[in-house]
Amino acid sequence: MRRADRLFHIIQLIRGRRLTTATYLAERLEVSERTIYRDVSDLSAQGVPIEGAAGVGYRLGAGFDLPPMMFTHDEAKALVASVRLAQAWLDPALATGAQDALGKIMSVLPAEARVAAEALAVYAPQGGLPPPAQRTLQTLREAVQERRKVFLNYRDLSEQRSERTVRPLGCFYWGKVWTLAAWCERRNDFRSFRVDRVTYARRLDEQFRDEPGRTLADLERLDREWAKGQGWTS
Repeated sequence: MRRADRLFHIIQLIRGRRLTTATYLAERLEVSERTIYRDVSDLSAQGVPIEGAAGVGYRLGAGFDLPPMMFTHDEAKALVASVRLAQAWLDPALATGAQDALGKIMSVLPAEARVAAEALAVYAPQGGLPPPAQRTLQTLREAVQERRKVFLNYRDLSEQRSERTVRPLGCFYWGKVWTLAAWCERRNDFRSFRVDRVTYARRLDEQFRDEPGRTLADLERLDREWAKGQGWTS
C-alpha cells in the first residue's frame, strides 16, 4: 500500500470509531505501531486534528471531514452481502434501516460498481428470526438504548415459566440465537435470556443508572475470569 493511501485509511479508520488505538491501526494496515505513530504525527503536522496520544488512542477532532468515499467493487459487494445476511436476523426497525442505508449508498455508486454489487450471488433465504422474536428483540434493544427496565415472561429450556424485572444491558447474536444480557432483580444477579424464549416483554417507565457490580463491563469481566479459570484463555 502506498504511504498516501495508508494515511488516508488511517483517517478513515480513526473517524469511524470513538477511540482508535495504534495497535488496532497497525493490525488493520499490516504495519508496525512505530509506523502508525510516525504517520499520525505527520498527519497532525499537516493540520489533521487528530486528538489523543500513543498508548491511549486517537480520535478525530470535531469539524473535520473528507469528501465522500467511493467504494471499490469488493467493498460494495461486502455491503450488499452484509445487509442481505443481517436482515434475516435483525429486528424490523434495524432491518429497514439497513436496507434504507444500503439504498442511499448504492444510489451514489458508479454504475459499474452498483451493477456488480447488485449481481452478487450471495443470498439469505427466509427462515431467520421468527416474527415474534424479531418484535421482542426490538423491544429489548430499544430498552437497552433507553436504559429502561423491562418486565419479562420467560420460558427456560426446562419449560419452567417465570416473571422477571430486569435491567437490560446488551443484546448478543450467537448465530441463529439472540440473547439478552441483563441484571435480574428477582435473582439479584446477572442472567442471560434467549430472546426466542421470551413470551412477553414490556418496557417499563422506570429508568436505571449504572451501579458498581451491575454493569455490562462487570459481566464481561466475570465472564473473562470464569473463562480463564476454565483454561480457555491465556
